[in-house]
Formats: sequence, C-alpha cells, structure tokens
Amino acid sequence: MIPFGPWTPDQPDFNNPGVTVAKNCIPAATGYKAFRGFGALSGAADAWIRGIGTAKGSDDSINFFAGDATKLYKFDASDSGLDNVSKSGNYSLGTEDIWNFIQFGDRVIASHGHDDILQSYVIGTSSLFADISGSPAAEYIAVVKDQVVCANVKYSSNVHPSRLYWSALDDPTGWTIGTSQSDIQDIADLGNITGIVGGEIGSVFLERGIVRMSYVGSPLIFQFDKVETSRGCPYSGSIANVGPVSYYLSQDGFYVFDGNRSTPIGNERVNKFFFDNFARNAEYRISAQADPSNQLIVWSYPTGSSQDGTPDRLLFYNYVLDKWSFADLETERLGTIISPGYTLEQLANISSSIEDLPGSLDDSLFVGGEYLLAAGKDKKIGIFNASRLEATIETQELEVSPGKSSLVTQVQPYVDFFNEGTIPTVTASIQSRNRHLDSAEYSTATSVTADNFIPVRSSGRFHKLKFTINDFDIAQGFDITIQERGLR
Repeated sequence: MIPFGPWTPDQPDFNNPGVTVAKNCIPAATGYKAFRGFGALSGAADAWIRGIGTAKGSDDSINFFAGDATKLYKFDASDSGLDNVSKSGNYSLGTEDIWNFIQFGDRVIASHGHDDILQSYVIGTSSLFADISGSPAAEYIAVVKDQVVCANVKYSSNVHPSRLYWSALDDPTGWTIGTSQSDIQDIADLGNITGIVGGEIGSVFLERGIVRMSYVGSPLIFQFDKVETSRGCPYSGSIANVGPVSYYLSQDGFYVFDGNRSTPIGNERVNKFFFDNFARNAEYRISAQADPSNQLIVWSYPTGSSQDGTPDRLLFYNYVLDKWSFADLETERLGTIISPGYTLEQLANISSSIEDLPGSLDDSLFVGGEYLLAAGKDKKIGIFNASRLEATIETQELEVSPGKSSLVTQVQPYVDFFNEGTIPTVTASIQSRNRHLDSAEYSTATSVTADNFIPVRSSGRFHKLKFTINDFDIAQGFDITIQERGLR
C-alpha cells in the first residue's frame, strides 16, 4: 500500500513527501479521517456571530453565550433560542470589533474593543449583562493567576494599544490602580498588543514580539519578560492555545509558542498555500480555536473567493501528529461550547425525527458536559456533527520506473467505513505526462468495481491520482497497477 502521506502543498508535485491536496478531511496517524459539516444548534442572532463563549457554573449548569454587532445572547436549551441578554440599550460594535469571553468563578466577562467597558453576567443571578463599574474597555481579556487582565485598553477617554491593565487580586470588579494589586504595565517597543493567553503564566502577543507575564506579588505584582523579539503576531484572531502552549500566525507563517520560544510548524509545508489564498483585506475575520476531541488547532479565514469577507476555509493542524489538512466550509467565527445535554423533549428543537438527529443518542452533544469545537454560521451557533463531507485527496506525482514510460491500468483504494450499513463511495481519476514541462488534465472519474479496484488506463512517465471519498471513516492509501514501457 502507498499511504496517503502528510499534506505538503508548498512542495512540488513530483517527489512530494505526501499528498498535494487533503480537502474536507482531518489528519490521522495513517491517512485522513472524515470531517463532518456544520450542524446548527441554535436559532439565529440578528447578524453574524462575532464571538462564542462557554461556562459551567458552580451549580453544574452549562451556559454558552454569543455576540453580534449589537447584542449579547445566551443559549436557551429549552427552545434552542438565543435570548438577548445585552445590557440596557444593547451595543454598537465597530466594523472590526470581535467579542471575547472569559470565566472567573460564576462570572462571565465579555469585551469587544474600545467602545464599552467590561460586561459581566453572573451565572445563577444575572438576567442581563451589565457594566463592571470602573473597568476599562479592552480589545482582549484573559485570567492570569487570580486576576483579570485586559490588553489594548481604553479608559479615561484615552486609548493605550500597548498597555495591560489588571484587576484587584481575586476580584474582577476591582479596578482602582494601586489598590489590592490592581495596576497597569506598558510594553513600549513591540507594537500594539494583539492577544493574550491566560493561565498560571500569561503570554502577551504583540505585533513584533511575545512577552511572558508571571505573577510575583507585591510590589511588582507581575514580572514581564520579552521572550520573543524576532517575530510577533499581527493577526489578532489567529491565536489558540492548548494549556500553556499557544499557536499563532506571524508575518512569515504559523508557529507554536511554548512559553519560552517559538517553533515554526508551517514552513515549507502550508505557509505559502495560506498566504497565496488569504484575503488580507478581511484579516480581522480570521479566528482560531483548539478542538480537544480531535487534537486539532483550527483556523478559519477568508480566501480570495469570499465575496464579502466571510471566512470560507478551515485549516487543520494536528498538534500530536504534526500534520495538516483543510476544508472548504463557510463559518463566521470559531469557539468552543460545553455540550448542554438534551431531554427527549428538547431533542425536538433539533429535529422532529430521531432518525434525522445529527449523531446517535449517546453522542457527546446529547449527553452533555464535553468541550466541543463550535462555530457561528448563518447567524447561528453550531458544531461539526452533520453529514460527513466529501473528501478530496490528490497524491504526489509518481515516477515508478525512472526515465521510462508506464501504463497505469487500475487503482485499489484502502478506505474504512464508519457504519457497517453504509458503504463508502470512492472514485479516482488520473493525469499523466511525459515531461514536467507538459500540462495534464485529470481523466473522467471512475468508481470501485465489485472486484474492489478502480479501472483507469493512462500512459506516461509521471502519474498523479485524485480520489473523491464519501461516507467513510479513514482513508489510508492505495495500491496501483502499472505496466512498465520503454523510454518514451
């Protein structure tokens, strides 16, 4: 078997170490797994989703929130609606403003930029979000140690794009500088702050560097170390983390930051593919999120094919396998939710028929309590649990007999089913050429026969195959039957 190797679109087709296309699938240890489409869970907001947040209360209640250009919403599992929980008068976000959510105890805190101070919703107590009196407005927020940290802030009518402003110790409502360890810190020479990742130690991303933020107590409160000054993160939505490890997009490609240094993960593999297709005029629409169930970092971004800047592509990176793939699927914003769980009565809000539910009744969505990759699409919140997408895998260009022509007569794919009652559908087409200078087109696609092979007939020195695969679990690779010919 010739395995479907790693996706490396930045490498030439000939002698490519893996495959040249891995679309609508996600990396597996051997080959690629099916990726499922978007399944809506909620009703529609008023406009496209600009942020998704989730929180589990001390009462074990599961809550998730979303925001658009004018409102904040809370998901109601009883009818799958998005209830308006905005403060009185709602909001007015700028064109590029994005909602960010954090949890501090039973308090959910939201920010969206420089036009509103921090918004607070207390689980089990609040019915609407409300201003946190005395707090700043902030582009980005995180919890570092036991304090809420705001980054790229506005207060007292002044904007401070490279300033951090943190709350009182263990008190997200205390914002008096100099009181109870609330204070500020400017990072003067690395550009604007573009994101922050919290935890026991914070990571502050700026346009031209990364700063580590460590709690040391009074009188300094936090210590700041410039641990990365050779590159930064100019794309604010591109940061995602798994614990203390962060993944981000820099000026020259994708990196992983471990708290001390950055390591490239896209160089000579996907960086060129990304930048060649990325719609830079809508770069504020990029978003990134970890998918813990599939060990993925996922980036959503608009390509040049997007008519209005809506992200139309997902880029997948498996951080355990160090492998990539992508999907052409429109989303508005990525996030995570804790699956709410459903009663039998509430299942009717998703589908009127049990047979048409997206997944079985023991699916984590219906059981509840599991963190899931989520997204906004068509103004709704949903997860990726709909039908499996049709995957496309294109191989490297093969030269079986160096310097000689060959005739390919048949291909045998190795594809596993996900359900014994559903047989995967696989087709293959081939393109062949005698010289790298020649152009070539794929033949008409043909299907697997009852004898478990795909008949193809194509002559040339170099051969490349394209597979389209439906209703499958894992696509591992293929065998190819070739008859060697002469020098031409």
